[in-house]
Amino acid sequence: MKIPYNYLPMQFRDSSAIFEDWKKLIESTEFTLGPVMEAFEKKFATYVNKKHCIATNNGTDALIIAFKSIGLGPGDEAITVCNTFYATVGAIVATGATPVFVDADSRFQINASKVEAAITSRTKVIVPVHWGGASPDMDAICKIAASKGIAVIEDSCMGIGASINGRSPGTFGKIGAYSMHPLKSLNAMGDGGMVVTDDDSIAEWMRKYRNHGMVDRNHIEFWGVNMRLQPLQAVVASHGLDDLPRVIEKRNQNAKRMDKGLSAFAPKVILPNRPEGYIETFALYMGLFEDRENLLAHLVKNEIEAKIHYPLPLHLQQAASSLGYKRGSFPEAEMQADKLITLPIHQFLENEHIDFIVSKIGEFYKF
Repeated sequence: MKIPYNYLPMQFRDSSAIFEDWKKLIESTEFTLGPVMEAFEKKFATYVNKKHCIATNNGTDALIIAFKSIGLGPGDEAITVCNTFYATVGAIVATGATPVFVDADSRFQINASKVEAAITSRTKVIVPVHWGGASPDMDAICKIAASKGIAVIEDSCMGIGASINGRSPGTFGKIGAYSMHPLKSLNAMGDGGMVVTDDDSIAEWMRKYRNHGMVDRNHIEFWGVNMRLQPLQAVVASHGLDDLPRVIEKRNQNAKRMDKGLSAFAPKVILPNRPEGYIETFALYMGLFEDRENLLAHLVKNEIEAKIHYPLPLHLQQAASSLGYKRGSFPEAEMQADKLITLPIHQFLENEHIDFIVSKIGEFYKF
C-alpha cells in the first residue's frame, strides 16, 4: 500500500471551479492587487477574527514585513525557538536584527518557561512559532512580553485552521504572519502569505510597503518593495478557505486514530501531549521514535513516505555559526532532531492507511 506525503495531486485533481474564477479574473484584467485580492483579504480577516489582513507574496515576506512594521533592525534582538523552518530566522536576519534562540518543550514548541531568561535590553520582539500546526503557550508568552513592554509577532505559517480555546494562531500578538505554501493547511498553487493585525497604523504602513511605498500611481511615501500576492493565487486560496474546516476536521480525526495506535508502542514511540482546547492543523504529525534511521528505512521500504523535520536544529546550522551556540546549547531540541519522524496524516488518508502505518511501525518494533 503506497502512502504519499504529498497530497497535492489529489487536492487539485478537479480544479474546474478555480478555472472558472480564473477565467473571470482574466476577463477583468485586474492582475495586480484589485478587488479579487481585496475580497480574499477581507474573507481571511473575518476567518481569524482580526481587523486587517494584508496579503503578501509568500510566508517569508509576511514575516519580514511584520518585523519591519515595528522597526526591527540592526542592534535589536528577536527571541525565537531553534527548531523551526529557516524562514523564521532568515526573516529576522533580513531586517538586520539578531536572532536569539531558546529551547523547545516536549510538544516541539517554544518553551515558554525559558523565554524570560533570554530577554536583554536589546530584545524588541518575541517570535513564537506554531510549529507543525500546533501551538505554544501563548498566554504565558504574551504575559511575559506585556510585563517587559516587548512586542509579540507570531509565526503562524503552519497554523491556519488551528485554534487555542477557539482563538486562531496569529491573533494573540501585535501581528500574525501566515504562509500558503502548497503543503500548508491553506495553500495556493505556488507561494502566498499574509499578515493580520488590529493596529490601523501598522496595517496602513504594511499595505504601502508591500506595494513599493506607493500612495497612488504617481506618488510614493517611502521606499518599499513588491511583496504583493498575485490575484490568481488569491482565487485558489479563497476556494481553499471554504474547504478548510473539513480539512482540519479530517486531519484531526486521522491524528486521533494514529495517536491511539502508536501509543501502544511506548516508550519506543513518544508522542507530544495534546492539550485540551487546542486544535492542530497537523501540517506536521511528529513523534519521537527509537532507532529512527532504521525505522525510517523500513517505512520507506513499505512505501510509506515519511520525513524528518528537521535533522539539524537552526543553532547548529552553518548559517548560525556567528551566533555563538554549540551542541548542548539546547538539549531538548537536539534530542528531538535525533529522534523525530514526520508521518503522513493528510485529509486524503482513510482508516486503512492509518492502520497500515501503525502496523508497519509495530512490525519494526516487534509488537
